[in-house]
Amino acid sequence: MSGKKVVEIRNMTKDYGAKGFRTRVLKGIDLTIYEGDFIAIMGPSGSGKTTLLNILSSIDRPSQGFVTLDGKNISNISNQELSQIRRDKIGFVFQDYNLLDTMTLQDNIALPLSLNGVSGKICLEKVQKLAETFGLTRHLDKYPYQLSGGQKQRGAVCRALITGPEILFADEPTGALDSKAGKDLLECFRTVNETGQAAILMVTHDAFCASYAGDVYFLNDGKMRCRISRGNDRKEFYDRIMEVQASMGGASENGGEGA
Repeated sequence: MSGKKVVEIRNMTKDYGAKGFRTRVLKGIDLTIYEGDFIAIMGPSGSGKTTLLNILSSIDRPSQGFVTLDGKNISNISNQELSQIRRDKIGFVFQDYNLLDTMTLQDNIALPLSLNGVSGKICLEKVQKLAETFGLTRHLDKYPYQLSGGQKQRGAVCRALITGPEILFADEPTGALDSKAGKDLLECFRTVNETGQAAILMVTHDAFCASYAGDVYFLNDGKMRCRISRGNDRKEFYDRIMEVQASMGGASENGGEGA
C-alpha cells in the first residue's frame, strides 16, 4: 500500500514495572499504516497485542521510539493536543459495545458530534447514512436493551465513524458475537474500508476474523514475527493464517471455524 501515512511507529519499545524489575512487553516494533489499509494484528495471549493497540491509539505512550499520527509525533505532545487528535482523527471499537442505556441508538451514534456542537440536522444526516450502510435504519429509535449483540456492535462502529476519523481501531470486535453477527460486522468493516471511510487496525485472536483484513501481522513475545497479505481468495488467505498460527504454536480460539 502506498499513499498518505496515517500512523507510523519506529523502533518502539514498551516497558512495565519499577526500576530493576522492568519487563519489556514490546521490543523494537516498526509499523506503518497507510490510508486505505485494513490490518489485523494477531498473536497468542501475552504477546503484546493490546499494549501495541493502546500505544497506536494514543491511550498509552511508548518507553522508547516514536509514534506519529497524521504527521504529528504523539509520543511527546500535550494532553490537550492529544485529546483533539483522538476526537478528530481516531475511532475506537471495543469488545464491549459501551452504548449508553438511557439513549436511543440514534442518539448514541450521534453523541460524538453532539458533544462537538454539530447541528441536529447534520447529525441526523450523518447518522442516517451510516445506519443505512450498517443495516440499522429500522432500529434507530430503539434502546440498547432492545437490540441484539450484533446490532449493538454495529451501532458502536457507527458511533466510532460518525466524526470521520482517519483510522478505526478495533479490539477483538467480534469477541462477544455469535458467528453470524460476527460475519455481518466484518462485512461492514470491509465496506467501510473499501469505500475509503477509514483505515482499520484490528486486534484479534480469530483467524476467520483476520481473513477479512488486507494484511495480517503476527506478534509474538513482543516482536513482529511476520506479515502475510491477502490475494483475491479469502478462503486461501484464511488457510495461510491458520498455517502461520500453527507454526508459531498458536491456535484460533474459534475452533478453526471454516471461512
